[in-house]
Amino acid sequence: MIEVKPDIEFKKQLKRISNSSLNECMQCGTCSVVCSLAPDDKPFPRKEMIWAGWGLKDKLIGNTDIWLCHQCGECSTYCPRGVKPADVFSAVRELSYQHYAKPKFLGKILNDPKWLAVAILIPVLIISAILFMAGTLQIPEGPVNYSKFFPHAWLNISFTFLWLLSMGLGILGLRNFLSDMKKQNPEIKPTGSFLKNLFSIRKEIILHSNFNTCSAQKTRKTTHLLVFYGFILLLFVTVFAIYAAVTHKYPLAITNPFKIIGNIAAIMLFAGLAIMIANRIFNKKDFGNSTYTDWLLLISLFLLTVSGVIVEAARFLNWGSAYHLYFFHLICVWFIIIYLPFTKFGHLLFRVVAMVFASSINRKLK
Repeated sequence: MIEVKPDIEFKKQLKRISNSSLNECMQCGTCSVVCSLAPDDKPFPRKEMIWAGWGLKDKLIGNTDIWLCHQCGECSTYCPRGVKPADVFSAVRELSYQHYAKPKFLGKILNDPKWLAVAILIPVLIISAILFMAGTLQIPEGPVNYSKFFPHAWLNISFTFLWLLSMGLGILGLRNFLSDMKKQNPEIKPTGSFLKNLFSIRKEIILHSNFNTCSAQKTRKTTHLLVFYGFILLLFVTVFAIYAAVTHKYPLAITNPFKIIGNIAAIMLFAGLAIMIANRIFNKKDFGNSTYTDWLLLISLFLLTVSGVIVEAARFLNWGSAYHLYFFHLICVWFIIIYLPFTKFGHLLFRVVAMVFASSINRKLK
């Protein structure tokens, strides 16, 4: 006999986040039939929907297929009962960020709007403390020079340390996630090294090719590529800016090639984010339920991009409010880079780990 242990609180959370009537799923299988990605063997999302209806948290948290789904929305579009499997999958992923968060309180405050003020206060206090220790917690006189406000050595060392600490904590959570995926597939022994399996999925990571199968949300591939590569370009420019600061070649002129690349990246992010936001506002039928974590990521990325452009203009135009804007920009950087493992942006890590594990057990999408 198989013992079923429903987690009623987990089911309530799923229903609240997904806005889905879980009990109305009649297991007709339409969702799995119309899914263009679900493997023929044990396809999703039908099995996950019965688990969600029973509140089987252990079956859903640490489930590989939850992350192989690209949330195209076709399952929700064709569901005869309007149960919205795509939104249920999204809700499971959101609860996964909280479940695997280390420390737990960061997962909570970054996935619950009641704690937004605390999430903002943390970087405000820590950045202010760093400036105080650097002896620069005041507005410098003369032309705008951000290094007088936040010396490059203090900025680079402190933010690098905090990012490494955050990613280290994130890796601990990912190890538990990987362990849970193995427990859910005890009959299959993973093969190959992590790097070998990572190399095997390079095409999907680089090209987002699985999005080609989406018909309900045709713009998803374009918007994800714009945001994905826009963000990567900004990281590349940031690394060069750190090098330039160390070698005393900073600030960069507006005509510097890396400054131009950074502005191109900003345009890519603006375009991708604008389409994503418009789709969630004006095309809710196809793009499904938008949760707090969805909006936190989109708005944080948007504010990071906007503030970056404004801070750049403030330096060249010598605005009096430049340093206040720069402080705000650093908070936006914190939300995206340092909070990464604990927000929806963490799907960059969780999805890759799940795809690598799927490759190791030969679980292939259509």
